[in-house]
Amino acid sequence: MAGVVHIPWYSTLLRQDSFAADVATVAPLAMRYGATRYAVHRSRDDRYKILQMAWFESQDDWYRYWEGPEMVEFRRRYSGHYQIPLTYVWHDEIADGALGPEVPLEAEPEPEPETEPQAAS
Repeated sequence: MAGVVHIPWYSTLLRQDSFAADVATVAPLAMRYGATRYAVHRSRDDRYKILQMAWFESQDDWYRYWEGPEMVEFRRRYSGHYQIPLTYVWHDEIADGALGPEVPLEAEPEPEPETEPQAAS
C-alpha cells in the first residue's frame, strides 16, 4: 500500500539553518529509489524541528532509500547535527487531494459587430 514516511529530524544547537538546508539537499534522492514525491518542512514554532517526508508505493522502496549508501553516509556525516534517537514513521495514505493548475475555459467568441443603420435612398 502506498504511504508516506515522516522523518522528524531535530537539529542541534545553532545548526538549524545549515542542517535544514542539508536535509533539503538529500531529500530528492528518494526519487532514485521509487519515491513519487518528497517534501521538507521546517517548524515556525520550533526552528530546530525539521520534518522530511517521502511518498513511496511500497515500504521496500523506502528501506532501500533509508539503508542506501547516500542516506547512510548522510546520517554518518551529520551525526552531530541532529539529535538521536531518530524514529521515522510509515503512514498509510488513505486520502489525498490538491488544487492543480486551472484549466482555462474556451474563450468566448468575439461578438459580431453591429451594423450601422443605412439611410434610405
